[in-house]
Order: sequence, then C-alpha cells, then structure tokens
Amino acid sequence: MIKHRDKKMMNKHFKIATKILGKMINVFLVLIVLSCQNTFAQIVEEPKKPNVLFIIVDDLKPILGCYGDPFVKTPNIDRFAKEGVVFTNTYCQQAVCGPSRASFLTGMRPDYTGVWDLETEMRNINPEILSMPQFFKQNGYITAGIGKVFDSRSVDENIDKPSWSIPFYKKSNDYYPKEMGKAKGRYRGVKVLEEIEIYEKIGGAKGLTGKELSNFIKINAKPSVESLDIPDNAYIDGATVLHSKDILKVLKENAKPFFFAVGITKPHLPFAVPKKYWDLYNRDEIQLAEFRENANNSPLVAYHGAGELYKYTDIPPIASFSDVKGGMELPFDKQKELIHGYYASVSYADALIGKLISTLESLDLKDNTIVTIIGDHGWHLGDHNLWCKHSNFEQATRIPMIFKIPGIKASKTSALAEAVDIFPTLCDATGIKIPEQLQGASLMPILKETKSKVKDYAVSQYRRGKNMRTFGYSIRTERYRLTLWMKDFYRLYKPFDEGYIVSGELYDYDNDPLETENYYNNKEYVSVKKELLDYFAEYAKQQNEELKTSKANRVYTKKL
Repeated sequence: MIKHRDKKMMNKHFKIATKILGKMINVFLVLIVLSCQNTFAQIVEEPKKPNVLFIIVDDLKPILGCYGDPFVKTPNIDRFAKEGVVFTNTYCQQAVCGPSRASFLTGMRPDYTGVWDLETEMRNINPEILSMPQFFKQNGYITAGIGKVFDSRSVDENIDKPSWSIPFYKKSNDYYPKEMGKAKGRYRGVKVLEEIEIYEKIGGAKGLTGKELSNFIKINAKPSVESLDIPDNAYIDGATVLHSKDILKVLKENAKPFFFAVGITKPHLPFAVPKKYWDLYNRDEIQLAEFRENANNSPLVAYHGAGELYKYTDIPPIASFSDVKGGMELPFDKQKELIHGYYASVSYADALIGKLISTLESLDLKDNTIVTIIGDHGWHLGDHNLWCKHSNFEQATRIPMIFKIPGIKASKTSALAEAVDIFPTLCDATGIKIPEQLQGASLMPILKETKSKVKDYAVSQYRRGKNMRTFGYSIRTERYRLTLWMKDFYRLYKPFDEGYIVSGELYDYDNDPLETENYYNNKEYVSVKKELLDYFAEYAKQQNEELKTSKANRVYTKKL
C-alpha cells in the first residue's frame, strides 16, 4: 500500500515529467514546423530551372538589321536582339547542314562526330555520343523538337530518338490551310506541282529512288524561286511554327522545365515564300556582291561549283567559277533574283520567329525561358563568284548567334565564339553541370561581361574531292584567317606535320575584308603566318589527344 506522502511525491514527479515531456513535444513540433517552413521556403526560393527555346535557322548568314545590315528587313529578330546578347563573330564548324548540326547539337567537332558529309549517321559512328537535348532530358527536362533540327540524313528515322522525351514532330499536316491541303515538297504553284508529279513518274519508271530521284526532279521541275500570294502556313515553315505555338501551350502545363528545339528551313533553297515578303524589296535597289572573283593567289581547291544551286531547273548550266579572273558567272538578272529571294526568305523566317517570341510572351513564359537563335552556317550570294555554302570563306562560316537569358543584360560582343560552344553555354546558363567531354567552351563569362573572351581563335573545316581526299582546316582569329588544305586523307587524329599541306590561304580582314588577296606566301606576313601555324599545331595536338576516345576515325580509316 502506497503511503500518502509517497503518493504525493509521485504526483509531483509525474507533473514535473509531464511538464518536461510537454516542453519536449512543443520543441519537437516547433522543429517540425520550422523544417516544413524551411522546405516551403526552399520551394519558393528555388523555382524550376529556366526553360530553353532553341531556334535554328537554315542557311542564315548574319545579314540582319541587328548585325548592321541596312537593307534587309528583320524587325522581329532586331527587337529580340535589343533584349539579348548579340555575338558578332561566331563561326560554324563546317559549312553544310549535316556536319554543322551534328557538331553543335553534340558539342563535338566534326572530326569527333565523324559526320563530314550528308550521308553518315552520327550514332552509327559514335553510338554513345551525347546530344544536347538528350543531356537536358537526363537532367530533368522535357525535351521536344520540330522542323529541321538535326539534318535527317545524319540521324535515325525518328530524328535521333534518344534526344526527345516526346517523339519528334516530323509533320505538321493539320496546320496547313485546310482549303489548300497538304504542301507537296516546298512548293505551292499549281504548274510546278504538276511538273513534279510528272517527273516523279518518269524517274520512277527509270528505276530512280531516294537522292537520285530527288535530283532528277530538281533539274527538270523545281525552280529556285516561287512567289505566291498565300498565307505563311501554306509553306512548311509557317505550318511548323503554327504547330510549335500549340506545343508550347502543352509544355507550359508540365511541372518540369522544357527544352524545345524549333528548326526553320528558310532561307534554304528554293526561295519559295509568300509574296508579301518578296514585296518588301525593290529589285532595282538590290546590289550584286562587291567582289565576284577568285582571290588573287588563291588555290582552286578553296572554291566549288555550287552544285546545290545548279540542280534547280531555272539555273543556266554554266560553271560557277573559273581559274580565269572574272570568269563565267550567272546572268546579272538571275543573280539579283536569287539575292532578292534570299532576302525575302530571311524576312519570312524573321516573321515566324516573331510569332514564336510573341507566343512565349502571351503564355507568360518569357521571364523564365532562355531563347537562343542561330544560323547553322552562312551562304554565298555571288561573292568570290560562289553561291550556297560549302567553303571555308567568311561568308560561309560566319553565323548569327543571339542569347536572351533572364538576368543577363542586353549587349553586343565581338568576342570570338563557335557554334560548338552553345551546348556548354546552355548547360551553364541553366545550372546543369557541363559534361567533361564537350569540345566547346561556355560563353557565360562573355554573356556576363562582353569585353571578356574565352578563346583566341575559331576553327572551321571543309572537305574536297572524291572520298574527301583533301581537307581544309581554317583558323580564324580576330583579324586573320589561315586555311590549310591537307592531303592524303589527313584528319586531326594524326599528328600535325607541315608536309601534309597542299596549299594555304591567309586573309587579313583589317586591310582586306572581302578576301580579295591571299597573303599566304607574302613575305610581309611571315610572322603572322608563323603565329597562326602555331595556333593550328596547338589545336591539332589537343584534338589528337581527344580523338583517341572517338570511334569515328577508327571506323573511317577502316573503310579506307
């Protein structure tokens, strides 16, 4: 039997214990609440990563208002540029669609990807290569693509299946004007469509298929230009952008950030765009290229026959260049028509980009979306008596590149940059760790301070001859360009030796911006040439080490 005194003492201890326990519970509850508050604060303070809208424009050279061109009409890109950072000296890695896109979409140079032509699929060469959208997908992004992003000839039929969270949008048939039906190829003219159908049957009867059939139709039934009074979405690009607007609405509703790549095919040939864009320009005011000759003392290997252009029905079958100064050229009227068509196509692409940007704004996505606009390579408009791309000259390798990143002030920079830098830059801008193997460099130091620089030179390359026997590597500094044409299938997996050099080019853009004179063998440029050769040797040594991990060159040399 418990005594009264002991019972009283037990009650006292119980009350004390209860009080202590109560305090402990209160502390515990407070800690839980604080923890929840901290977690909530983290959620509030750490919004989802910024979205990425990546716009790729085919064959777009930097003839834009924001790049100082006084004639071309690009109000939408110009307005966008006023809010972003404009890079005025950016260079592609190879001036043709497949290799260029395979390069900047993987952050790897052509000698690593193994894509030097329009036939090689990059994952057949490098099965484990990592693409930019694929990496963003691995890091929590919804990735989607539409239009010409990768060149279809460089990837699988799903336009690189590993890259996308959502199957790639290859068709926008529901977005053409219903009364006009599906577009056939890139044309809308009734007569042209009828002729295409005729030659499809003729070519088919001859047993032609694929590329052979396409080329057969081109030289018989496909003009280089078309101007019809039809709406924007009557052509492929217009339908693609209309479709893109709906895709953006869907992407907005997802809890995850998105990476959305949109490819616009214009100003690629044929210059088939709505008439209203042709009407923006007076052809009488259009000027021919200022310099339409081969550069003095330049090697013929630097030039090409503009085969892409000469496959179109309305182009006279003449040589586009000659070793004779002032040699054969297209009739002046045709040159003006082509330049007119290119300008009209640029303005059409500009209008479509304006629609994409406006959609971001209307969906309240503008403040949390990084927008990047680039051209995949440049384009010759009669300069050096050249048309199309396919060279190491300035007009083919220099591209526009504009970033608009929330929190980064608008500016313009002349710092050297390369298309291969886009992948690491977008990783850096979104807070994603940059993959170690990338061969480009983040441009964020320049984006934050436009007087900064991340490299001393940019590198482009192009191949010539059957089986790519001769390869030209081009080193571009702020003032000079050195191009070395190398023999015997030389690639950078081999140590550099000047004995491989077949011929060279050296241009001084301060004294000769039109590349009229090759100074490679000029005694006054000996020290400049030596400095640029040292740059190339440095670059070759670096690439030589990195390419030891690439399967591309092993596969290629095995074929030889």
